Amino acid sequence: MTPAFTLRAKDLIGVVILALLLAVVLPLVLDPFRLNMVGKYLTYAFVAVGLVLCWGNAGILSLGQGVFFGLGGYCMAMYLKLQASTPEATKIQSTPGIPDFMDWNQITQLPFFWVPFKSLGFSLLAVVLVPALFALVLAFALFKRRVGGVYFAIITQALAAIMTILIVGQQGYTGGINGITDLRTLQGWDIRTDSAKFILYFVNVTLLIGAILLCQFVRRSKLGRILVAMRDKEDRVRFSGYDVASFKIFVFCFAAALAGVGGAMFTLQVGFMSPSFVGITPSIEMVIYTAVGGRLSLLGAVYGTLLVNWAKTSFSESFPELWLFGLGGLFIAVVLLFPNGLAGLYRSYVEPRLGALFGRKRPAAPDATPAPAE
Repeated sequence: MTPAFTLRAKDLIGVVILALLLAVVLPLVLDPFRLNMVGKYLTYAFVAVGLVLCWGNAGILSLGQGVFFGLGGYCMAMYLKLQASTPEATKIQSTPGIPDFMDWNQITQLPFFWVPFKSLGFSLLAVVLVPALFALVLAFALFKRRVGGVYFAIITQALAAIMTILIVGQQGYTGGINGITDLRTLQGWDIRTDSAKFILYFVNVTLLIGAILLCQFVRRSKLGRILVAMRDKEDRVRFSGYDVASFKIFVFCFAAALAGVGGAMFTLQVGFMSPSFVGITPSIEMVIYTAVGGRLSLLGAVYGTLLVNWAKTSFSESFPELWLFGLGGLFIAVVLLFPNGLAGLYRSYVEPRLGALFGRKRPAAPDATPAPAE
């Protein structure tokens, strides 16, 4: 068995264990309310998994992934809102057939960019393509001019702030600070029931496992090796004849598309989408999920997302004023004490002990004694 095959087999085992935990263990031990909360946490894991490729492998730190998460969520919310805004359901409005917040803002006709979202097929495509195209425009404008590092991170953070202001300011078209709420049905299927949330949880898990396998395929391919080389020695990769900007654009758009899928699943599971998931704070929290789990580990990013969100839910109920300080302290501790996150701790301390427990020995060091001359 070659080392490469052994590594892939170990990765596959990790994915299987995660799938069993999410699809078998948690549904058996958690009530519907708690399971739906875990489903909400897993929607953030799409962003964290994309950040492993974008930040961990390619070295591109984005502090604005909430923008792409929100874009995917708003695309799905627009479709669901139109489903709930039929003339029969809105006959008490002054203008039936349009979303309620538009009626409150004296808009009498559905805006042109809302019209395509009457189609489920278009909406599903928009969930992936709108964040990816938005990321393409931003990445092309910056990476082709060799803007990167801290400057790129600050620009993406500023983008998150701008997008929040834009959504809040255009209240008549976006729902403003309240967002798009009162989402009820998907093609006539009531998504508010416990049974619907149970089904959506499994859809969420299936898509997340598929995203992990897809990212693992990219990492093991030649493209993945180029991304790592680009992260460590960008100039050397450029001098070898590769178009570094194109690789950066691809991985950034890929991460944005994954974030969009997570946003859409969040809208379906929670039943609303608002600008509070688009701004600077949620974007930085998403980076913390990845850092805690391990920015070089896809599975670690998922576990980090679950751990941080569980801690947030548990401690913010008791210490709401102190939670943000705790979150910042956690990020500082990760950077200073275990920069490779939970995955790094596992590889350094747990894995060697498990190997010793099950009788696996480390390969012997090669003999340094020179061979006798013939």
